[in-house]
Amino acid sequence: MTTFPGSPKLTKGAIVGFDIFNPLASVIIFQYNPTQVSRQLEARTAEQGGSPTEALRLAGAPKETITLNEVILDATDQLEQTDGIATSMGVYPQLSALEMLLYPKSAVVIANTVLMAAGSIEVIQPAAPLTLFIWGIKRVLPVRLSGFSITEERFDPNLNPIAAKLSLTLNVLSYNDFSITHPGYYTFLTHQVVKETMATIGSVNNLSAVAGGNISIL
Repeated sequence: MTTFPGSPKLTKGAIVGFDIFNPLASVIIFQYNPTQVSRQLEARTAEQGGSPTEALRLAGAPKETITLNEVILDATDQLEQTDGIATSMGVYPQLSALEMLLYPKSAVVIANTVLMAAGSIEVIQPAAPLTLFIWGIKRVLPVRLSGFSITEERFDPNLNPIAAKLSLTLNVLSYNDFSITHPGYYTFLTHQVVKETMATIGSVNNLSAVAGGNISIL
């Protein structure tokens, strides 16, 4: 691919799952950034039917859903470079890393099976890793991967997928969803502080534009 000299280096988005037992298992860097990111925000307001004086009160950060409509994984370039992993497994490892964000750890499943067989009353529910959606330095968000679809395209002789298209749905987790000691609490709070700073910059620019224009009020 031809690029212009001095063109800016493209920052790649990523989804990273932090697991203390296997820190390298869920690092998915987008080979090609999706061309479209859809976001839907819903206000988290006070309960309906309350006092009229409470109408503007917010119960917390808004509920936000992020949809990545087309994330592409393609091992073609790596195959041309005779990359060992791509040659033997295609994009199967990247798909597996993403899917494991929805799977409980097999060690926990086995431990729970043993506990149930032994007649234990209390069984530990497996917890998903802290998952971050990274879309540039200004947007690092804790999320829950609520679901995704995969279309595998082209296969090697061992039926490993060489290319795949994915559609991801991410539910953003805010400080409403974490305890105050959880790192996700502070990750989201940092994101909100960055957003507040960006909003202030935008407001200052808009005020400057208004002050510099010829405005008449009838």
